[in-house]
Amino acid sequence: MTNFRIEHDSMGELKVPADALYGAQTQRAIDNFPISGLRLPREFIRALGLIKAAAAEANLGLGYLKKGQATAIRKAALAVAGGEHDAQFPIDVFQTGSGTSTNMNANEVIAHLAARAGAKVHPNDHVNYGQSSNDVIPTAIHVGATLMAHEALLPALKHLKKTIDQRARQLRNVAKTGRTHLMDAMPVTFGQELSGWAAQIGSASARIEDALKRMRRLPQGGTAVGTGINADPRFGAAVARELKKLTGVRFEAMESPFEGMAAQDDAVELSGQLKTLAVALMKIANDLRWMNSGPLAGLGEIELPALQPGSSIMPGKVNPVIPEAVAMVAARVIGNDAGIAVAGQSGNFQLNVMLPLIALNLLESIGILANVSRLLADKSIAGFVVNKARVNQALALNPILVTALNPVIGYEKGAATAKQAYKQHRPIIDVALETTGLTKAELAKLLDPLALTKGGIHGE
Repeated sequence: MTNFRIEHDSMGELKVPADALYGAQTQRAIDNFPISGLRLPREFIRALGLIKAAAAEANLGLGYLKKGQATAIRKAALAVAGGEHDAQFPIDVFQTGSGTSTNMNANEVIAHLAARAGAKVHPNDHVNYGQSSNDVIPTAIHVGATLMAHEALLPALKHLKKTIDQRARQLRNVAKTGRTHLMDAMPVTFGQELSGWAAQIGSASARIEDALKRMRRLPQGGTAVGTGINADPRFGAAVARELKKLTGVRFEAMESPFEGMAAQDDAVELSGQLKTLAVALMKIANDLRWMNSGPLAGLGEIELPALQPGSSIMPGKVNPVIPEAVAMVAARVIGNDAGIAVAGQSGNFQLNVMLPLIALNLLESIGILANVSRLLADKSIAGFVVNKARVNQALALNPILVTALNPVIGYEKGAATAKQAYKQHRPIIDVALETTGLTKAELAKLLDPLALTKGGIHGE
């Protein structure tokens, strides 16, 4: 380090880059944790900035900061929240498990900015007044995840569901071969098939919204061990009120800060609901891939939008790239959830000590799910085209349609008819003409694929 200044903390002096807004404690963490190069996400830094701004306003109202100090801290903290100083948060995710290094990083940057504005501000005594890393970092996880879910994920899922619903309405009268065990089954309409997807997304949204009720509860005010030492008893509620003003989200103080600091059950719950969404998206993506497979040697029921060449060696090949990306996101989210589950178990006595990992995994999951849900809606589901000729051909040859004749001819005769149709590769209606004694008009009515998608007992 050739261009530096000397900073000091309780452990002594340290060289810090001359243009850095942070101080000695941040530099120690940079030196101590050269592990992954991964930093805490932008959304987490935003949450930290919002918390520091809310804390300054709360401390001003409670009489613990002077007006000039609070104003300078708030302005600097909101600049941090707005992303103006992200480069000043270089600490690796894999650091002290409480996230103390990142909390002090924020305190130092905000204090430095406030000092530039002419205010006499200390990172610990003023920016961090009434706070501890042990309640700030869990609160930042809650705030960051809640805001991301409200602003990005839930709107993306609403858009995805709306897109699926629109296509389901468009295709409500287009029958296709249903499949169970990946084998031909009774017919369904494309609209019915897609309605199942839409319902999955709707249920996933409801689950996430329910989990967010608990994520809106904040442990801020618990300070070091949950008792609130060195904080005004009114501080936690005051911070929650200020955060509500800043974000529009109804945050509230946790009834038991001990819960929110010693455990991360709320984050584990939310991650579990994100995993459930990932499982739903994986199912939808795989359905699309199967339906699009071919186009000649696969099912070939639909044609997804052609987005890019699919091979560096096979000219003309086009692959289902968006469903593949969806599947990979789903796998990542499931893996992130496993990491969060392990991290959630790492609450020893009064503090969880894997908070940065929880923050990284949870916020990444929310972000990539939001992004890929919009891509799935706009670049796959909105634009796929049904290959009606292929779909109708498969329906005509599907011997399982004989199921509709059970009430008329019985299961045994139906099974024999289906086996003959399979063996001879003939349409079921032609074979049934020979085996059932029913007329062609009767069979056409009984075996009408679209009529069969409406359920009920046919032939009565």
